[in-house]
Amino acid sequence: LDALGTFILDRKTASVGHQYSSLGTQPILCGSIPGLVPKQLRFCRNYVEIMPSVAEGVKIGIQECQHQFRGRRWNCTTINDNLAIFGPVLDKGNMCIILFSATRESAFVHAIASAGVAFAVTRACAEGSATICGCDTRHKGTPGEGWKWGGCSEDVEFGSMVSREFADARENRPDARSAMNRHNNEAGRTSLNDNMFLKCKCHGLSGSCEVKTCWWSQPDFRAIGDYMKDKYDSASEMVVEKHKESRGWVETLRPKYNYFKPPTDRDLVYYESSPNFCDPNPQTGSFGTRDRICNLTSHGIDGCDLLCCGRGHNTRTEKRKEKCHCIFHWCCYVSCQECVRVYDVHTCK
Repeated sequence: LDALGTFILDRKTASVGHQYSSLGTQPILCGSIPGLVPKQLRFCRNYVEIMPSVAEGVKIGIQECQHQFRGRRWNCTTINDNLAIFGPVLDKGNMCIILFSATRESAFVHAIASAGVAFAVTRACAEGSATICGCDTRHKGTPGEGWKWGGCSEDVEFGSMVSREFADARENRPDARSAMNRHNNEAGRTSLNDNMFLKCKCHGLSGSCEVKTCWWSQPDFRAIGDYMKDKYDSASEMVVEKHKESRGWVETLRPKYNYFKPPTDRDLVYYESSPNFCDPNPQTGSFGTRDRICNLTSHGIDGCDLLCCGRGHNTRTEKRKEKCHCIFHWCCYVSCQECVRVYDVHTCK
């Protein structure tokens, strides 16, 4: 925790030393959060004020994972909201398998969860939810013509530091999986910094925008999800190498194919092939695609042919109540009727 403690003290702020947090609606003891390694437990006790943001970050990361893979055979529903950060104690079933594999899917989960933690902590600091952090006053530079610095620039460096100290605390083993997880965690955090943008507000009579005040802002997290999904699709396959150091045998990763461009710090890496996720398999963490809704008209992976793995699909009709025949009345309200529409729903056999 020295790095984060120094980071905070450099901003002349104070830390908090309570031993409980609020992961949800009820305050709980840090020691009662299952799956924490000792370093994470110390973090929770020393920086309890930002622990709700850490938990919220994991949640939005996994929700984004489920959105990005909603039409895929693996749709991220095998991942528990807290699993990527808080460890295997929370769930001993299929949810653990994906996370502790070394596949593309595991790479994405680690990256998006780590990005989610950095995002949520950064946003909470800018909103004033925590006293140990605040706005970024370091990365401003000279303003451009017609605008000046103002508002609250989001301190993504602090959010990334928190994510690094907490999420990477589990990855201290000299093996290939820890090396892979550390790399992908950092790739997720780097995506935030790469997508920061200048957000501005106009000032002047009748919105004339004579002067603009601008600040650094994080993008919507959906943009981070889209960015990381592209990284998932282009992830680099690696091979494991062992060599001996003074501390013993150490595993490292190198690219499997020399004729491809080697991965950068922003790319995802993996070294195990993914299963096809067609059928339930407790050994791979797959729940299969039976009863999944498919798109009959699509030729992509969300289509009934591919998503159902050639098993065919069932069709049923479903009645839904919807607003219809809406009319705008001056001034100012809208009135609608309620209509019942019938839809065909296709599910995998």
